[in-house]
Amino acid sequence: MSRKSKKQGGSTRLRKTDLVRNIVNLFKDSPETIFNYKQISKLLTIKSESQKVFVNQILYELHDEDFITEVSKGKFRLNSRGGFITGTITREGVKTFLMPDDGGELVFIPERKTNHALLNDKVKVFLYARRKGQMPEGEVVDITERAKDTFVGILEVSDNYAFLICDNRVLTTDVFIPKSKLNGAKDGQKVIVKLLQWEPNLKNPVGEVIDILGNKGNNDAEMHAILAEYGLPYTYPAEVDTAASKMDAGITPDEIARRTDMRGITTFTIDPRDAKDFDDALSLRKLGNGLWEVGVHIADVTHYVRPGSIIDREGRDRATSVYLVDRTIPMLPEHLSNGICSLRPDEDKLTYSVVFQMNDDAEVKQYQIAKTVTRSDRRFTYEEAQQVIETGQGDYKAEILTLDRLAKILRRRRFENGAIAFDRVEVRFEIDEQGKPLSVFFKEQKDANKLIEEFMLLANRTVATHIGKPGRGLKAKTFVYRVHDVPDPDKLQNFSQFIKKFGYTLKTTGKQAVISGSINQLLDKVEGRKEQNLIETLAIRSMAKATYTTENIGHYGLGFEHYTHFTSPIRRYPDMMVHRLLERYAEGGRSVNQQEYEDLCRHSSEREQLAANAERASIKYKQVEFMSGHLGEEFDGVISGVTEWGIYVEIVENKCEGMVPIRDLDDDYYTFDEKNYCLVGRRYQRRFQLGDEVRVQVARANLDKKQLDFTLCE
Repeated sequence: MSRKSKKQGGSTRLRKTDLVRNIVNLFKDSPETIFNYKQISKLLTIKSESQKVFVNQILYELHDEDFITEVSKGKFRLNSRGGFITGTITREGVKTFLMPDDGGELVFIPERKTNHALLNDKVKVFLYARRKGQMPEGEVVDITERAKDTFVGILEVSDNYAFLICDNRVLTTDVFIPKSKLNGAKDGQKVIVKLLQWEPNLKNPVGEVIDILGNKGNNDAEMHAILAEYGLPYTYPAEVDTAASKMDAGITPDEIARRTDMRGITTFTIDPRDAKDFDDALSLRKLGNGLWEVGVHIADVTHYVRPGSIIDREGRDRATSVYLVDRTIPMLPEHLSNGICSLRPDEDKLTYSVVFQMNDDAEVKQYQIAKTVTRSDRRFTYEEAQQVIETGQGDYKAEILTLDRLAKILRRRRFENGAIAFDRVEVRFEIDEQGKPLSVFFKEQKDANKLIEEFMLLANRTVATHIGKPGRGLKAKTFVYRVHDVPDPDKLQNFSQFIKKFGYTLKTTGKQAVISGSINQLLDKVEGRKEQNLIETLAIRSMAKATYTTENIGHYGLGFEHYTHFTSPIRRYPDMMVHRLLERYAEGGRSVNQQEYEDLCRHSSEREQLAANAERASIKYKQVEFMSGHLGEEFDGVISGVTEWGIYVEIVENKCEGMVPIRDLDDDYYTFDEKNYCLVGRRYQRRFQLGDEVRVQVARANLDKKQLDFTLCE
């Protein structure tokens, strides 16, 4: 006999918790209907008189909680909390919630009450009465704005119809496609489908194929599918490329005369090996006053891309270049990004520069922001510049070694003033011509990278301060800032509690420099340890995300009061906005409309996040593809995530992450302890906790879902 229920007098006798849940669901399913205890007993097939009395008792308990209201003696109706609320659909794991527009707490939406609302949709929700001790709950009554109406998946075609099998978690059901709407697509192909209709009473929406990406497993098709999944473009409009191809560099004597000519000063670029868009260069010379002149020269993209032009509109919509594991999808046409604007060696280029006069202690004594013309003498890769730093030998060794020395002083001072050192190891792949991953390697920040980073940070900070802090008696004009808010105290405290399990401590109160110094000490201590990647990841999650805005609140992670993005206009639209505002204000122009620029900032932040998500998805795809060649092999790993549906494990040697499903933990019944980041066995009390070392075997590699499944090795 089941412990949950037993038969009595021809009816089912339910435990109180089950009975309460069933009664609550009845009221939620029919919010306008009035019920008495007899009607509810009949609907729940309760025939026992004692159970009916129990139903009546529960009704009055729910009435005392204000969940239902008594409209007349013994008759009850759902008590709405106050009608309707609007917000955005979000998901946590497999559960759906409403994030209210007014910033209130999340509202739980049962799956049967989503009414086809999808992730990030704007919706109107009817709020149920709130029960004591439980989060608010509601039902979607209207979808006011779809977040997206196109979806990527694999086509399954039968004789009379087809279905799109989606490979993401946004759309949890397949899309029905009439044969007349296939538009040439064939069984097994990756395609993009647009939703045409979704009737309330139908499980599946109806759609139409609008683009064929290619055969499943083809590298180009898979990378394009990732871009399309995040609403990012994977082709470049021909008319935009045509408009760009008609441009020339236009470096005329008249244009040079309007600028500061810096072509005679030693100048070079330092970039990744595979880079083609060189948007920044450094120059160095010793001045007669004993100071160093350091020039940070940035491609003058806005000289060529005029506001409102077809190229500008395309760049604004894209907002950023996208960097997938095997390719770059540029923000601007390649004729501009890799040609006219790229600071290639031995070519005159139009640039926008911040030129510093610094002493040997890297103290800025004077700076100038100016339109310039420059000429790069040498293109260095990071590896080549690093070799010069390490050996003291090579082209322009004196300049590189001087810049490296100054950069190290700037970096040390930055950390003393409260910056946080998030120098994370990046996973990269060696890939063959067909896009197949051959091996995994890790990209680390070395001195050459840090040299460039420090002078770009200095230029960005100087530009932001130049506009944001105009001087006594002057009001700052509207500008684009890159901001990073202070950490959420609760998240920081939770992080502090978690790392104690590894023997680490963290200061969570006090001045910014004290807290950030404590974080830096922690990151130093975990370097080289198995838990390094896990703790670095959780540290970043405890921080706010950096965004673009016209409201300057400073940059917590860098420890700067003023910061912006000025140094990469080839690949970031906010940098183009900054260039235009700098030029406008230098010419005495009035402050621009703040709301217009705030909207552009919000759009740029959203696109940046999508691009980052797409990059992570492409890395995940290649990880799964790489590990598909290692099925059955065993690896040492660290538990990197714990959820109610399983544990995530990151392999130590290659940082590929997979999941051990909870259904495969068959030695006990495991429950999720959210507070302590662990699964606990009910019978034997075995624990699987975040950060635990485990040994796993690669069981399955599902490329469609970008998912690795592991099994534990006992």
